[in-house]
Amino acid sequence: MTGNAPDMKLHVLSTGVMETDLTWLLLKGGRTIRDRHHKDDPVVWGDCPTHAVLIEHPEGRVLWDTGVPRDWQERWAPTGFHDFFPVREAIDGPGYLDSSLAELELAPEDIDILVLSHLHFDHAANARDFANGKTRIIVNDKELEGARKIDGYSAGAHIVGDYQGLDFETVSGDVDILPGVSVIETPGHTWGTMSLKVDLPEEGTKLFTSDAVYLSDSWGPPAVGAAIVWDNLRWLESVEKLRGIAEKTGAEVIFGHDAEQAKGLRYAPEGVYR
Repeated sequence: MTGNAPDMKLHVLSTGVMETDLTWLLLKGGRTIRDRHHKDDPVVWGDCPTHAVLIEHPEGRVLWDTGVPRDWQERWAPTGFHDFFPVREAIDGPGYLDSSLAELELAPEDIDILVLSHLHFDHAANARDFANGKTRIIVNDKELEGARKIDGYSAGAHIVGDYQGLDFETVSGDVDILPGVSVIETPGHTWGTMSLKVDLPEEGTKLFTSDAVYLSDSWGPPAVGAAIVWDNLRWLESVEKLRGIAEKTGAEVIFGHDAEQAKGLRYAPEGVYR
């Protein structure tokens, strides 16, 4: 196991726990599949956690994604998402990005690079907090191109106000952000969804899929699709691309919204990966 930055360490940050019908995350319900004797049973809801990743790198601090906003009820009301993805954490309590950063004695202006896996409402919601003139904000070029074509308040799971007017830097394909930190282009969920690959010096490679793969149940093989997918073929190609990287590197794969997996993650401030 190798890493290009021997002093690098990684924190997983809690950024809000949504609740939802699990069918959104796994076609045909996945864990919620019911036989004909139970077809009228209530829909099974479950937790849909969100996370961000903070990388303490010798060349700067990198933040991956921003989670859900504290004002989710008001911001999501025009879209209806507040009814389909209510956030379980208290609005004024811990568990959001700002409080997770504060527990590490950090604020948005302490972040050198913010990388957004894509521009959906539960990943880019707090991006505007980093419009401070210091933090570089990076997104995939195809994601930004598609998002900028949206008219009105929102389309699908993109809310225009989350990202409109931000000074983005764009990347295309698989790109090294810093030594040992790279983004992997994994479209399908959206036009330009990206995954994150971090080569830690002691614990090896960590692969954060974001919404390229929601759950371990989606991973397979065979991979199982989700309800919110822009292009199913590209999604499947992206899953297999990530599987190839994981097999080649021996990476631990951390999925975008897996409640069971989240129970075993080492969350900041106590938890750290090296």
